[in-house]
Amino acid sequence: MPPEGAVTRFAPSPTGPLHLGHAYAAFIAADRAGPQGRFLLRIEDIDRERCRESYIRAIMDDLTWLGLTWHGPVWRQSDHLGSHRAALKQLMAQGLIYPCKCSRGDIRAALSAPQEGAPVIGPDGFVYPGACRGRSMAEAHAQDALRLDMRRALSRVGRLSFVENGPLRAGLHVLDPDWMIAQIGDVVLSRRDMGTSYHLSVVLDDAAQGITEVTRGVDLFEATAIHVLLQALLKLPPVTYWHHDLIRDEGGKRLAKRDDARALSTLRAEGATPADIRVSLGLPSAP
Repeated sequence: MPPEGAVTRFAPSPTGPLHLGHAYAAFIAADRAGPQGRFLLRIEDIDRERCRESYIRAIMDDLTWLGLTWHGPVWRQSDHLGSHRAALKQLMAQGLIYPCKCSRGDIRAALSAPQEGAPVIGPDGFVYPGACRGRSMAEAHAQDALRLDMRRALSRVGRLSFVENGPLRAGLHVLDPDWMIAQIGDVVLSRRDMGTSYHLSVVLDDAAQGITEVTRGVDLFEATAIHVLLQALLKLPPVTYWHHDLIRDEGGKRLAKRDDARALSTLRAEGATPADIRVSLGLPSAP
């Protein structure tokens, strides 16, 4: 049973059409809110190069067709970049941010050196080897990314934990600082082409919208450690989590936005109904 009065959200990026995987995520979020809670819609449009207004309109059209109604106005992430910049300044004032000039190629080259061993891939990609960790913000250039000094950040907080409500990994999860340093590392909080990052934006927007339970795919389970740390550093209220299975194709591959055969608009044009979609996803009939 969902917690009474839960506030959940569906937060797609408008970079392509919604598919069955998105429908599953939206249904889960709406079902977890239930009749006593609030289901919100957020458009995560910080990737200015890939996001399109036409996809935003299509997202709302598809959700309406599915029978989902969201509470209040649609939250557009790009409208709240000022709060993201303010949070970055707050972390800078604590001495937890440093500028990084390394490209992805630089990082791959550093990690491929024989003495480094096999590179570690964490929830933010390759675990950063720390080449720029000694740089101060006084040395920052406009094109630099901004990274969180993970070891220093963890030294500023106490024990970190979160509650998982989903059946896949239900229970209290206590985070190991040594694991976070070794397996996550110094994550990017501001990308040179966005002025923010997914990790920072999602934490700030969840707090601003009053989200009480975050529902999302299990592929983001390990990223929860980053989000719980940021909540503690920025003194934001904690939330609970519900990580669900991913919808995959017949070959076991995760669905992609370019898979037109499973796009909701395609299925809709072929005569599928919202009830058909729920059944195909293994979900019970609408509550």
